Amino acid sequence: MDFKTDFKPLTVQPQEIEEQSFRMITEELGEHPFTDEQYSVVQRVIHASADFELGRSMLFHKDAIRAGIEAIRAGKTIVADVQMVQVGISKPRIAKFGGDVRVYISDPDVMEEAKRLNTTRAIISIRKAIREADGGIFAIGNAPTALLELIRLVKEGEAKPGLVIGVPVGFVSAAESKEELAKLDIPFITNIGRKGGSPVAVASVNALSLMAERLG
Repeated sequence: MDFKTDFKPLTVQPQEIEEQSFRMITEELGEHPFTDEQYSVVQRVIHASADFELGRSMLFHKDAIRAGIEAIRAGKTIVADVQMVQVGISKPRIAKFGGDVRVYISDPDVMEEAKRLNTTRAIISIRKAIREADGGIFAIGNAPTALLELIRLVKEGEAKPGLVIGVPVGFVSAAESKEELAKLDIPFITNIGRKGGSPVAVASVNALSLMAERLG
C-alpha cells in the first residue's frame, strides 16, 4: 500500500534541526531557576526526552557542573550502569582527555558474584566499579539498586565518586533512590520523581563533555 503525505520537514540538516530544537525548548520552557551551565544539561535532557516536566524536575548539587567538567578533563573514568548508557555517551570527547566509559553489569565475575549472593548484578557492578574508577563519574539511568548501593558506599566512606548522575527510571525505588542521593553533600545531578532513564543519563554526560571541550 502506498502512503502519501504532503508534510515536508522544515530542514534535513542535522545541525539546523538541533539548533531549532534548542530554540523551541528555550521558548517553551520560559523562566527557570537553573544557572547557564545547569541549563546546558537541562536543555539536552529535554531534547532527548521531549519532556519539559522532567527537565523542570532536575536537581543539581552546587558543585556538580564544576566537578563533572574537572573529572572529564582529568581523564577520569565514566561508569555507566548499563550498556545503553555506555553506547549513547560521546566517547571521542571523553577520550580526548584520556578517559573512557566502562560498564560492568555483564562482566562474568559480576554475574557470578550476584548469583552467589542472590542479589542484583547492578549492586555487584557498583562494588567492582568503585575499585576501578575512584573519582570518576557514575552515570546511573536504569538501576535504582545501583544508585542505592553507591549511596551506601559513599556514606560508609568506601566510595569517593567525582560526580554521581543518578537518574534511574521506574516504579520500584527509583524516586526514593534519587531522594536519598539529593541528601548527600557530594556533587550530584538527579531529578525528582519516577522519570529518568538512559537518555537522561547520556544527555547529562554529553552536555558536560561539550562544556569540557569548549574550554580547549
